[in-house]
Amino acid sequence: MDTNEFAVLKLFVVGILVNAWMMGGLSATDSFNTEPTPPWPKTPCNESRLQSEVEFCGEVFKQDMALIDPQYWCNLTHFIREYHLFTRCTEEKSQNVNCYWPNPLVESYIIRIHKHFFSNCTTEQVVWVDPPDDTLIILILIPVFLTLAMIALVVWCSKRSDILA
Repeated sequence: MDTNEFAVLKLFVVGILVNAWMMGGLSATDSFNTEPTPPWPKTPCNESRLQSEVEFCGEVFKQDMALIDPQYWCNLTHFIREYHLFTRCTEEKSQNVNCYWPNPLVESYIIRIHKHFFSNCTTEQVVWVDPPDDTLIILILIPVFLTLAMIALVVWCSKRSDILA
């Protein structure tokens, strides 16, 4: 194996390893249930019943939030359990009345809950800043060079298909 072939082979292996390393934490099957979902019921969504059911979830959430000091309402660590139960309740109630979740009715109710409890939580304006030029150049050039390397590898392999086969 001559030095050019060996260099291309090393580049290919490094590309595969970098790709595997970058994609390692992005697998959706690790955190989601992979069992098939049951078929959706044919009965239509009962929106009037959904409204009352979601309001029940909201009342329970309001009672839970009343037990938390209002100065902690902007700190998610103090009410994450209550918010999770509220979200799960709205999802279960939607499914019970044959409605998909989220839907516009549930979303509007959740927005009202947010306006009631969390409207004063963003007091400071977030200022977005561009990353430094060096970082930006690196983030742009890495995928460009990897793409060029893969194209070169494909072209090289297609020219040498008679030897590699």
